[in-house]
Amino acid sequence: MRIAVVGAGWAGMAAAVEAAGLGMDVTVFEATRTLGGRARALATEKPDGTPIMLDNGQHILIGAYSETLALMQRVGLDLPQVLMALPLSLPYPDGTGLQTPAWAARWPAPLDALAAIATARGWSWGERLALIRASLGWQLTGFRCAPTLTVEELCESLPDRVVQELIDPLCVSALNLPSLHASAAIFLNVMRDALFGRGAAGFSASSLLLPRTDLSSLLPDAAARWLQAQHGATTRVRPGARITGLLAHAGRWQLTGEGVDEAFDRVIWATPASVAAQTLLAHADDNESLASWALSAHALEFTAITTVYAYAAGARLPAPMLALRAEPDAQAAPAQFVFDRGQLSPADAAAQGVLAFVVSASSGERDDLQARVLQQGARQLGLTLQPLLSVVEKRATFACTPGLERPGALMAPGLFAAGDYVQGPYPATLEGAVRSGVAAARLANS
Repeated sequence: MRIAVVGAGWAGMAAAVEAAGLGMDVTVFEATRTLGGRARALATEKPDGTPIMLDNGQHILIGAYSETLALMQRVGLDLPQVLMALPLSLPYPDGTGLQTPAWAARWPAPLDALAAIATARGWSWGERLALIRASLGWQLTGFRCAPTLTVEELCESLPDRVVQELIDPLCVSALNLPSLHASAAIFLNVMRDALFGRGAAGFSASSLLLPRTDLSSLLPDAAARWLQAQHGATTRVRPGARITGLLAHAGRWQLTGEGVDEAFDRVIWATPASVAAQTLLAHADDNESLASWALSAHALEFTAITTVYAYAAGARLPAPMLALRAEPDAQAAPAQFVFDRGQLSPADAAAQGVLAFVVSASSGERDDLQARVLQQGARQLGLTLQPLLSVVEKRATFACTPGLERPGALMAPGLFAAGDYVQGPYPATLEGAVRSGVAAARLANS
């Protein structure tokens, strides 16, 4: 069976690896020259001209990301070499906040998370017990709630400190929406797997896994090498090949584009939702199922993420990842987290002194956001920072709002969708993308 995968992001490469493993003849088409989609490497330089490899956004994984970790192992990655594992911790620069104590770091879920809650610095016992009661209550209900509920409504009985220092940061980092607008049902899925789930690849479910390398190297490039090494006779990865035409003919799909005019038995469309919708609407013709799917994808709303990379000679944070405090003027403190790239890649001299500030659910212009983040860094970290690169992904994630209807994996007979926006239990995460890619390949083979 000949199968085409359109898009070499994390969903597309997951689909290609799974399809090749199932014995299909696989061709991957990627419009750009860099694999990884919205989680890919970007090259830039430091103020002194030293080249450095960054990313188009700072990402984290967790130990509950079973499909992603399994895929990384499958394509030959040494997980401790490419991921720094930290116990569940959201410390602030002053040392307060949620942190799993060292003596509980190897406890299985949910004991490690409960230990972190019970010892959270700066919290009263009443605040700690309120969160433990709420977490156990969510477990008793099977982590289910009304689909119309927001995270703010779900957590309205929790103390303000717990909401401000844990729920809000977790919500905006996982769903890229403030708790006022975010789906409680999807949030509970994340909490279930992270706090009470089963870890994968030897990690606790709640472990925070921080990339030690750039995001293209973290999976897509390794997947491409694995495909060539293991299935080189029946797989091809073609960067710089943009697909612009799609036509159903005689039970197959004809793809056309830049240097492309080929027919395939199956196609997995693994581009961003907006690109998929635009392309398919233009070629739906009389195909009602294809038009219906495209309209569903077109109706999705999206939210932005901005990553501001900055440099200060000799800068070293108290931990590889810190939470940043909200301030009375929310606009003055837009970033929720900061990462120390030097600690993540200690052997990389160019990474030393480089910090990545993440602004989830961001709004505003790039230069203004960058200026405010640098000022926030000066106030909260005591550092004088130079800007390196600011990346605004305006359509970084779909808006995971209550009751949202997401497009399904089946677009039309023989045509399947893969992407973090496709129907599934997770918000727009790397795990959601990988799961959708693996599922699409299995559907194509059925």
